[in-house]
Amino acid sequence: MIYEIYHETSFEYANFVTFSHNIARLKPKNTPTQELLEYRLELSPTPYEESEFIDFFNNTNKFISFKEAHKKLTLKAFSKVKRDETTIYEEIQSYKNSTMTYLQFKERFKTLHTTDNCSKLYLFHTDLIPIANNDIVEYTKKSFWDERRLFDSVYEFMGRIFEDFDFESGFSDVTTPIDVIFKEKKGVCQDFAQFAISALRTIGIATRYVSGYIRTYPAKGKEKLFGTDASHAWFSVYIPDIGWVDFDPTNNKLPNEEYIILGYGRDYHDIAPLKGVVQSSGKSLLRVKVDVKVIE
Repeated sequence: MIYEIYHETSFEYANFVTFSHNIARLKPKNTPTQELLEYRLELSPTPYEESEFIDFFNNTNKFISFKEAHKKLTLKAFSKVKRDETTIYEEIQSYKNSTMTYLQFKERFKTLHTTDNCSKLYLFHTDLIPIANNDIVEYTKKSFWDERRLFDSVYEFMGRIFEDFDFESGFSDVTTPIDVIFKEKKGVCQDFAQFAISALRTIGIATRYVSGYIRTYPAKGKEKLFGTDASHAWFSVYIPDIGWVDFDPTNNKLPNEEYIILGYGRDYHDIAPLKGVVQSSGKSLLRVKVDVKVIE
């Protein structure tokens, strides 16, 4: 399955920006299940300096600086990505057949296995994803016991988030505390992902944040409107001898060929589509347009 992805981010400033430094992360990854066929990034105004580098998490970062005074900044990313349906199906089947229990996982992580070393980075909390409180831990452990397969436990936990939490756009932003999301039982995809990561790391499971896109469908009898899609977020759990297994609590499913992977990190900050510093004054207005289209 081949997708064309359009991602536009624009800032309108109340006053002139005299210079700015930015990092853009809008280039989809190459993975065993995904091939990046084409990519280009259009910038306005013309940057003074730009360069590309790969970060610790193997995400592509684009450094951009502007010295031309401007009141609007626009980035347009055009991507063409192929998702390998056969390999994805085979991977999902291998995940479902994993026999490692929660107890075996905990015992494994007490010992040194070189293949596990990099995953242990995702055991630690961050500013956005802190250690979960006792109420969250109690809620999480209802799905986990020592003799149960780790995959089954995480799969059930994902389903409980889907059932217990309501999707409500506008309630939160990326900085809304995990405790608030849990108390109110509502949020959006990034909230559900970060809540799950906080809970799972706190009980000793290496879990990472995944950013990307998902294929959407218009309402029955309606045409799909251009630019009305959005970025998506889910989480990924490390199961030794199997690898990283993706879970999407927003939709209660294992991400398949309808998901396009943009990047991985400890939390949203590691894979934010755009971040930077500007010299200006007054407020700014952010607009984002995303379109995901199947072409083959």
